[in-house]
Amino acid sequence: MVRKIDDLGRIVVPAETRRLFNIREGDELAIAVENDAIVLRKLEASCVFCDETVDVVAFHGRGICHRCRQELTDL
Repeated sequence: MVRKIDDLGRIVVPAETRRLFNIREGDELAIAVENDAIVLRKLEASCVFCDETVDVVAFHGRGICHRCRQELTDL
């Protein structure tokens, strides 16, 4: 698959690829260089306290998992 870069340096990720990786408008992608390749990775929401990626919700702009939410309410 080939895509052209526009005058602002943007590329379009094809709809099929976005569906395959569940990438939606507003999602963040990490851009890295590995050897001679540019790699895009979808960022997973993670807990600010324990780095868990399951059952994470946003709280004041930060991710927090169920277990850490429970621990905080038990304080």
